[in-house]
Amino acid sequence: MHHYSMTRQAVRVGAGVAVLMLGTGAVFAGGFAIREQSSYYQGTSFAGYSTASDSISTMFWNPATLTAHKGMKSEVINSVIVPRSDIDVESAVVDSSNTPLTSVPGAATGDAGDIGIAAWVPGSYGSYQFNDQVYLGLSMNAPFGLSTKPNTLWSGQTYARSSEALSFNVTPNVAFKLSDSLSLGVGLQMQYFQVRLKRARTTSVDAPGIELRGEDQNLGIGATFGLLYEPMEGTQIGFGYRSPVNQSLDGYLIVGSSETRINAEVLLPESVNVSFKHAFMEDRARVMGTFEYTHWGRFNHFAIYNDLGRQISGLEFFYDDGYYLALGGEYDFNAQWTGRAGIAYEWSPIDEEVRTARLPDSDRLWLSAGLSYTYTDWLSFDLGYTHIFPESAKIDYNPQHHDYNGISLRGDVDASVDILSAAMRVVF
Repeated sequence: MHHYSMTRQAVRVGAGVAVLMLGTGAVFAGGFAIREQSSYYQGTSFAGYSTASDSISTMFWNPATLTAHKGMKSEVINSVIVPRSDIDVESAVVDSSNTPLTSVPGAATGDAGDIGIAAWVPGSYGSYQFNDQVYLGLSMNAPFGLSTKPNTLWSGQTYARSSEALSFNVTPNVAFKLSDSLSLGVGLQMQYFQVRLKRARTTSVDAPGIELRGEDQNLGIGATFGLLYEPMEGTQIGFGYRSPVNQSLDGYLIVGSSETRINAEVLLPESVNVSFKHAFMEDRARVMGTFEYTHWGRFNHFAIYNDLGRQISGLEFFYDDGYYLALGGEYDFNAQWTGRAGIAYEWSPIDEEVRTARLPDSDRLWLSAGLSYTYTDWLSFDLGYTHIFPESAKIDYNPQHHDYNGISLRGDVDASVDILSAAMRVVF
């Protein structure tokens, strides 16, 4: 009997180590702000994500939720994002001569095609109850990312040939149980960020490329903060905050065969969220919701300097602020199976005035469903699926557009996104 117990404990520890290791592999993500940090809440369209549940992934949005987890736990998530974003060009005109691009000899023309690239987004979480009042946590995530690539030779090649950004964020957290109904949590973000942008120098099919490479070799630093309040049994209210993170990007601006050493300071936005959860039907059913605000309005112009400290270019975005509203629910079919679903609406920070071919984002509707399966008292699995319906959008480069370079280009964007996420949770 003792041998069996020791063997089972060894299996648990081994599984927990595997959970943490699985999430620390290559990090690459689609979309600029990545919401896919939880398979459990993928199934509710992220409604209720800063209230406490069986999943410790809630610490990403609200570190105070750690106080709901006794002992030691670990969790790994893996999400696959499959975007489709077709850009069909309506017109492209060289304004200096008022000549359609299709009439310019040797110019690249045509549609961008599907610029979306499928991506894998991993994440890992671990929690430890230090005592009855103090709880520790660690999360490893990719909170920002982007990967788009139009056809290499298309009418808008002077605006975009490819765009890549990736991040890796490690956040140690600590939470304090101040009373039976109130908890507080804080965390320290340590974030790596890298960007690589390419475009053509001219409209010619053999035009030399322009490429910007930058990475933060020193890590950007930020914070997280959260509160969890239970006004009555079965009802929770959660508040979470993730601070802005300044990333100092060092790299190169490459024009043809010429390289210039560059530096740019980029400030990634903060976000605030409020969630609720209410249980009924003898705690077998729960309804939940979330409102999230992201200060994308600070993401506007960032100067690019050479190694002599002289400004030579700039990164321009001029986004609005972003908002997200989600409602969802879940039901325990029995002790092993739980089903959930959710709907959400997201107000994009990108509108037609600033929309680019690199990220032709628009307002969108989310529909999601998910399942959890408890295999034993120490091992559980989550599965979540989302389909996103973006609203129809247009690309309109004109003399008033911040990224205009002499070619007026208009096009239609037809997009959709499918997301599948799976997780394994281990309790020690």
